[in-house]
Amino acid sequence: MFDFDNFREIWSTVRKNKLRTFLTGFSVAWGIFMLIVLLGAGNGLHNGVMYNFRNFASNRVEAWTRYTTKPWKGMQPNRSISFKEEDLSALKRDFPEVDLLSATISHADTLTYNKEYITGQTEGVYPDHARINYVNVETRNGRFINEQDMRERRKVIVLSPRMAEVLFRDRQPLGEYVRCGDVMFQVVGVYNDDDKSNNAPAYIPFSVAQLLYNKGYGFGSLTFTLKGVVTEEENEAFEARFRGWMAHRHQFDPTDQNAIGLWNMANEFRMMHTMMGGINLFIWIIGIGTLMAGIVGVSNIMLITVRERTKEFGIRKALGAKPRSILLLVITEAILVTAAFGYIGMVVGIGLTELINHLMMMAQAGAQSGGNVGENMSIFRDPTVNLSIATSATLLIVVAGVLAGYFPARKAIQITAIEAMRAD
Repeated sequence: MFDFDNFREIWSTVRKNKLRTFLTGFSVAWGIFMLIVLLGAGNGLHNGVMYNFRNFASNRVEAWTRYTTKPWKGMQPNRSISFKEEDLSALKRDFPEVDLLSATISHADTLTYNKEYITGQTEGVYPDHARINYVNVETRNGRFINEQDMRERRKVIVLSPRMAEVLFRDRQPLGEYVRCGDVMFQVVGVYNDDDKSNNAPAYIPFSVAQLLYNKGYGFGSLTFTLKGVVTEEENEAFEARFRGWMAHRHQFDPTDQNAIGLWNMANEFRMMHTMMGGINLFIWIIGIGTLMAGIVGVSNIMLITVRERTKEFGIRKALGAKPRSILLLVITEAILVTAAFGYIGMVVGIGLTELINHLMMMAQAGAQSGGNVGENMSIFRDPTVNLSIATSATLLIVVAGVLAGYFPARKAIQITAIEAMRAD
């Protein structure tokens, strides 16, 4: 039976061997601490990159018009390409994998309400634009552009939070009219934007923007999402088909990559996940290497400790102590030391990551309330570690410490009491 006297004896041994205990504990604590910090840094990098892509669907594709660089069927290069509204319906018809679809017409202008004004970007879009680009309008803040707005060419507008703040101050903007250039628009919604960016646009119906800014015909860019197109090969095949289809409709060389621009988010996400996977693997290798160094340090110190106490074990056996009680004493000491210092390393590591996270949140909040609103793009965010991972690492090094003490102690207690007392 293990009683309180054994704990007092362990405490006495620890006090007599302060340096040895400190070195053992430091190896444990440092290994746990470095693993948590490295994993926290990896998580912070991953969360920061993903946060910057939070407003983009992973299956989103954007296409925009540019200029040809190759002659085609007697036509000279450097011709301007312009999408047609018929392209939208034809795209849905000829490409069943196209799901959500929207065209965009951008126009910079000044928005005015009474004596307040702000210069910003106005975009004419389809209703699907909100679902493609994660533009969220809460019920209490109105709504987004709908199909009826498109059909009836209603002069309605959805403002960004920054625009609503500047134009209306503390007033409720819904139902009010703002002047955009020479045209009055009724505010039907204010969408969410955590950063309150100065560059966030206002949205109006595409049909209205086309009449006002494009003389009723053509547009420069379109966005859509794909369904059932997952692998890299499938995306490459779709892009080749899409370019060929556009080349046929707008009369340019299918191999002319400059005629239209194409941005497939699936490729970006695939590259990002590959990069982040490589970084995480590297961090795990370094972290586990640090943890293993700590385990090796504990093993060496425990081996030396048992060797130094071989004579003590012989005296205990001569006085009638059972080998099992001696072995239990060594194992308990190893558990207490590794567990205590492992816990310290875990707490300090988690505390450091939480402190960094708190300071970053304060800095981001200050940026949002300062003069650079919306310009806080970050590649490092929430650098915290799952508690289960930290606990598992601590338990692993405790088990390693127990095994490091068990095997040499088991070997030491197997020799006779006389031989043990003769040991140097």
